[in-house]
Amino acid sequence: MAIAKEEKEKRKTTLSKDIVQQAFQLMSTAKALTELYEANKEITAKYVHATSRGHEAIQLAMGMQLKPQDFVFPYYRDDSILLGIGMTPFQLMLQLLAKKNDPFSGGRTYYSHPSLRDDDKPKIPHQSSATGMQAIPATGVAMGLQYKEKEGLAEDYKGENPVVVCSLGDASCTEGEVSEAFQMAVLKKLPIIYLVQDNDWDISASAEETRAQDITHFAKGFKGMDVRTIDGTEFDTAYETVAEVIEIVRKERRPFIIHAKVPLLNHHTSGVRKEWYRDDLEEAAKRDPFPKLKALAEKSGIQKFELLAIEGKAKELVEKDYQAALKEEDPSPEDLMTHCFAPTPITEEKGVREPAGKEKTVMVDSALFAVRELMSKHKECLLYGQDVGGRLGGVFREAATLAQQFGVNRVFNTPIQEAFIVGSTVGMAAVGLRPIVEVQFADYIWPGLNQLFTELSRSYYLSDGKWPASMILRVPIGAYGSGGPYHSSSVESVVTNIRGVKVAYPSTGADLKGLLKSAYYDPNPVVIFEHKGLYWSKIKGTEGAKTVEPDDEYVIPFGKARTVIEADDDKINNGESAAIITYGRGVYWSLEAAKQFKGQVEIIDLRTLNPLDEAAMYAATKKHNKVMLVTEESIENSFTLGLAARIQKNCFRDLDAPIEIVGSIDTPAIPLNATLEATLLPNGDKVAAALKQLLNY
Repeated sequence: MAIAKEEKEKRKTTLSKDIVQQAFQLMSTAKALTELYEANKEITAKYVHATSRGHEAIQLAMGMQLKPQDFVFPYYRDDSILLGIGMTPFQLMLQLLAKKNDPFSGGRTYYSHPSLRDDDKPKIPHQSSATGMQAIPATGVAMGLQYKEKEGLAEDYKGENPVVVCSLGDASCTEGEVSEAFQMAVLKKLPIIYLVQDNDWDISASAEETRAQDITHFAKGFKGMDVRTIDGTEFDTAYETVAEVIEIVRKERRPFIIHAKVPLLNHHTSGVRKEWYRDDLEEAAKRDPFPKLKALAEKSGIQKFELLAIEGKAKELVEKDYQAALKEEDPSPEDLMTHCFAPTPITEEKGVREPAGKEKTVMVDSALFAVRELMSKHKECLLYGQDVGGRLGGVFREAATLAQQFGVNRVFNTPIQEAFIVGSTVGMAAVGLRPIVEVQFADYIWPGLNQLFTELSRSYYLSDGKWPASMILRVPIGAYGSGGPYHSSSVESVVTNIRGVKVAYPSTGADLKGLLKSAYYDPNPVVIFEHKGLYWSKIKGTEGAKTVEPDDEYVIPFGKARTVIEADDDKINNGESAAIITYGRGVYWSLEAAKQFKGQVEIIDLRTLNPLDEAAMYAATKKHNKVMLVTEESIENSFTLGLAARIQKNCFRDLDAPIEIVGSIDTPAIPLNATLEATLLPNGDKVAAALKQLLNY
């Protein structure tokens, strides 16, 4: 929206001299950083960086007005926001050069990829380089703040309620995940400001090539999203607009977009240089915010010689900090493996697994009771996902009655947005909540994998231990009852390859309850696969999934397998035994097969796939010298094939036969027809046939 000339003049006079002088000092510093990096590019470009050159005015206007209770998600060219909140050039350079004392990541990630948890500054949870992905975690923070305010968990800030700022490039707003974030922000009226910096470029693709409209027009599709479009090179306009919007959001708790038009005056990154593809450099230079701010400073009463002195001091500071940063220590090899997982308090099995006098409970109810107990004890615990609300309580009734008991603020439905469901938990965890979320079927986890991989799994590691992301993602999994190609898949091989995420796959109600409880107290992200064919033990042979419900103190540590049945000593001593290592539905196919080989089979139920109980696997191998692995997945390139490799490597001399694997037939999808489904899946007879060959080897 164009601002009338007289209004523009009026705005210029509202800023104090001190604010303008501070802004000029910071912008001089940002400009000096860019110039120093370019002059020393043989060194500074060793690790890729981008700078804020051209974007400084709007970034400083935002950074200078944020408070310690606020959250901000800068993106990779937002070093002026970082200067605005109080970071020093020296601190930024420690990340630029990937030094050990980099305050954001300990030398693990790129320049201007901050993770900050200082008491005197706005909080910055970890975010990835994937453009647009930060919108969902940032919106999750706003959702978490709203939840705490509604539940009486929020700190009293005397009317200065925290806001969340999510910085985005306009090109990134074409990402579908940004739309998911906008949708939830307006649906729930969340206290978030999306700062969209629009420089008309993607990397080498211009706006005309990549978007049908800018964010001002796009945002009209999100009812309730207010938008302010401004010239982001005019510091006074930017500062006043940011002040207005922050004040509204602090009081009215609703979302805004600030759309700032800016030029990109530096390279996209140090590795993708502007002269390779830009044809608008001369025109862009005419919109440089630096001379505009200098003119504003003079109008505010700052003398030219004072401004020259400020510029000179900024250059001196940047050079001094650069020389100091060069001398800083690099990370040591020992630093590589720190902060892979946050320490969990659950290190041993506790509580009563089989309380006396109780009837057996179906597996799905064991999970329901676990969540109910957690929500009763902890107001930080909440549950959301598709159809988990009061009308249905989950398509498997796994959340039945929870919304009625705990209210719609604590148990609620989401749109069909797997990315938001998963990624929002980063923000929820950042404000101290413990979310439990659901993806309706494993087949639909794929839209959420981007967030699981780029944001959740790496948060603790890349923030150098500052931002663990505690959450539970429940995923019904597996083939059962002709679910067909979109409700039957097994996906553990993909998820277990995402390092930084713990994975459970229990086969009984007692284990599901104990692992759910353990996952809640674990500060790391946890995926729990729950085989829908075991939920009610309707499949013949799966009655063992029904168990006596453990007491409310029962927990199982991750990485601890369960021995389902043991072989007889005489069979072991005579070399007539074998070990089956399995999990989930595989436990019941193995039990069915073992009936044909009385006393000859030990079955190990892994229960968790990451971490693994390698000790139990290797002990069983050394005891029996013959090993079979049973999985519902097909064998090719699978998690189970990886288990075989581990056993072969670590127990080669103990093996008396090749490791046998029984899994599903390898097809692109699971057919709907019951005959075809049964043909594809393992069963007791298939396991028994393979077991007979193994024992007779």
